[in-house]
Amino acid sequence: MRAVVLREFGPAENLTYETVPDPTPGDGQVSIVVEVAGLHLIETAMRAGLAIGPPLPELPTIFGSEVAGVVDAVGAGVDPSWIGTGVVTAAGQPGGYAEKAVADVVDVQPIPDGLDVDTAVAMVRTGATTLGMLDVAELTPEDVVLVNSAAGGIGRLLVQYAHNLGATVVGAAGGPSKVAAVRDLGADVAVDYNRPDWSGTVREQLGGRRVTVVLDGVGGEKADSAFGLLADGGRFVSIGNASRHEPHLDPELQKSRSLTTIDALGHLLSERERFSEREERALRAAAEGRMIPTIQAFPLSEAAAAHVALENRETTGKVVLKP
Repeated sequence: MRAVVLREFGPAENLTYETVPDPTPGDGQVSIVVEVAGLHLIETAMRAGLAIGPPLPELPTIFGSEVAGVVDAVGAGVDPSWIGTGVVTAAGQPGGYAEKAVADVVDVQPIPDGLDVDTAVAMVRTGATTLGMLDVAELTPEDVVLVNSAAGGIGRLLVQYAHNLGATVVGAAGGPSKVAAVRDLGADVAVDYNRPDWSGTVREQLGGRRVTVVLDGVGGEKADSAFGLLADGGRFVSIGNASRHEPHLDPELQKSRSLTTIDALGHLLSERERFSEREERALRAAAEGRMIPTIQAFPLSEAAAAHVALENRETTGKVVLKP
């Protein structure tokens, strides 16, 4: 099969498109002909050799655990009726940047009727993570919710959910086109957080109302600015650190305003037993049209270009690779 292989940590061009042996399903596994694979920002850091998230893999490696496609073979102990079934998983092996992958059958979800493979792979982990973040945030229709990186894969789903709930939504994103996209998703206020005065613009457009919940996956100065917009008793929920810069989150401000900070990612990792349930909920929400991801696709052979675009924040929504 053809796959994208990393043999040395470093720049994106170290990802090489080459021929490797097909994986074989073992006991309790299925083999999947990959139609689409998901890509995550953390994979660009791991490719560079930065130990800021999951442990770095042994090299050579094939990145990407999110795959959707059709089961073409099963291992020992697996019901043969899986063959021919459209499935999605967030636990593909050896990696999804390939034409084929295997996965433990317990980690595989059948794709719901009417749901395409692109949407399925965009929702199986990103959608499940979004729902986990929302479970922690406990939003209500009375909240004023600020979503940082609102044009990203998770951000777009958060904006949709909060809007459909009836909350007031502030979407912060980088650049005019992304701001316009966030507004189209239903944000009541959409701002360009690359502008130095963006937090003042939020205050002005809210007309005296204050932000009650921040949903942040950016970190750094943008997280600090969002934190400063919180009303007394507000909640700051963190799901990641795309900027690779830790926020300060002024402890004096936190104390004086009775602000709560929540590490949603740590919380989700402590609830691994709920991964499957949240994956099912995410796929169902997409199939029912309640949460629809925006997808930007690259050919599998152009995985290096996809990494560069993602690192430079030139992408919109969920980035996927297609063999």
